[in-house]
Amino acid sequence: MGAMPDPTDADTNAAIWKSEEVARTFAAQSEQREQQRREQLTLVARLLPFGPDDAFTFLDLGAGTGAASRAILAEYPRASAILGEYSPQMTAEGTRAMSAFDGRFRYVELDMLAPDWSLVGPAPLDAAVSALSIHHMPDDRKRAIFGEVYAQLRPGGWYVNFDPIRAPDTEKGLEAIWERVNDRYDPQAPHARTHRTAQEQARYENHIRYMIPLQPQLEWLRAAGFTNVDVFWKRLDWVIYGGSKPL
Repeated sequence: MGAMPDPTDADTNAAIWKSEEVARTFAAQSEQREQQRREQLTLVARLLPFGPDDAFTFLDLGAGTGAASRAILAEYPRASAILGEYSPQMTAEGTRAMSAFDGRFRYVELDMLAPDWSLVGPAPLDAAVSALSIHHMPDDRKRAIFGEVYAQLRPGGWYVNFDPIRAPDTEKGLEAIWERVNDRYDPQAPHARTHRTAQEQARYENHIRYMIPLQPQLEWLRAAGFTNVDVFWKRLDWVIYGGSKPL
């Protein structure tokens, strides 16, 4: 996965995700990414404790262009989504990508580094999800976000996260194994790693800057009050984990 950037360096999230060029590139690649992650996004949807005919409202945290929301809205025809996103550029691209679900979603401005939850609304959420966003947060924010999500959920509500992780520090060779096997799934990856554009390199460094192992995140969920905490799916450095707020 490469050497970690120094997490004390200036945070680059805003420079990356509020770029018109990055937003357009990200949106253009969204269909391919969703095809590759269809199984995982469907699992995120099916982990939510609802039947196909249930009406409920969920928050997609750090929603980007809405890949997780689309998977859930397709699975539950009566569900409604609130997409929390802080980049106007990503929101604009996501609004176009979400057009098939007009009337069933709304974007709200939500900066995960300093969230103002008032735009989400006063009603407790039935569920919350995040996909490829939590790993962009410093550790103190990861832990705080889990507590903030817990506070927003109604009793019995679920939170599910799909994200990449790093290997534990005690297992130095594990990431090399993950990379080798991932390259079998994506034979173009070795060439891509050594031929990144400046924009791609900046996105990569931003991607791994705050990435951490899995175990502390499970502990932070439990400390926030979540029960039924589990790793529901894992393939190498990709995981789906979550838990529920007690009734």
